[in-house]
Amino acid sequence: MKVRDMLQHFAEFPVAPLETIAPGTALILSPHPDDESLGCGGFIASAVREGHPPLVVIVSDGSASHPGSVTWPPARIARLRQEESRDAAAVLGLPSERLLFLELQDAGVPTYGDSFDAVIRHLAEMIGRYGCQTVLVPWRYDPHCDHEAVWMMGQKLKALLPYLRLLSYPVWGLTLPPEMELDEATPAGWRLDIRPFLDRKRDAIEAHRSQRGLVVDDDAGGFVLPEHLLEKMLQPYEIFIAS
Repeated sequence: MKVRDMLQHFAEFPVAPLETIAPGTALILSPHPDDESLGCGGFIASAVREGHPPLVVIVSDGSASHPGSVTWPPARIARLRQEESRDAAAVLGLPSERLLFLELQDAGVPTYGDSFDAVIRHLAEMIGRYGCQTVLVPWRYDPHCDHEAVWMMGQKLKALLPYLRLLSYPVWGLTLPPEMELDEATPAGWRLDIRPFLDRKRDAIEAHRSQRGLVVDDDAGGFVLPEHLLEKMLQPYEIFIAS
């Protein structure tokens, strides 16, 4: 299936209430500090309103976003990105204790081996401690190694804990070339109406100031969230793909 056809399929997913899409408490795995706001900001605000605040885990430290900066070396940018995630979570109403950081190396999140297994054990323990019934991970076709790694974590958790509902949310996958072929059958899924929270989601994304080119000024090649991605993220519905 071509990307354009898959995205059209997503746009035709049925609209469903949050309790249908993600019953119980959800664990949201965000590859970087900002993916939680981009892909799931409306979900987070909706779940908080309904009395089931999710557990949001930021997997990587985000330290690779501005590799050419002298004034913002990796350790400093990682601290800033945590602060921005806390600010964004507060905008969405998420209690501070429901936002956790694994602090894995940006662009180096493991996909196998002892380090990967240790992360899975840690996440499985969180799932049990917080009583999570649903896990949200990035879409498998998001074109970034850390997004792929976190998708793989979701697959492993589902195999380990079969009772979990596993959902995927697209971020960068929405920007793939329309003619690109995807090796995937037509998936099922839902759309969540986030219109009551769209302004709040926008404010949460804007809280990630370093990713919008508003903080680091000595790295001309540093990362800046592109407008074409923001346009796709700030839609009235968020997409959740059954995995």
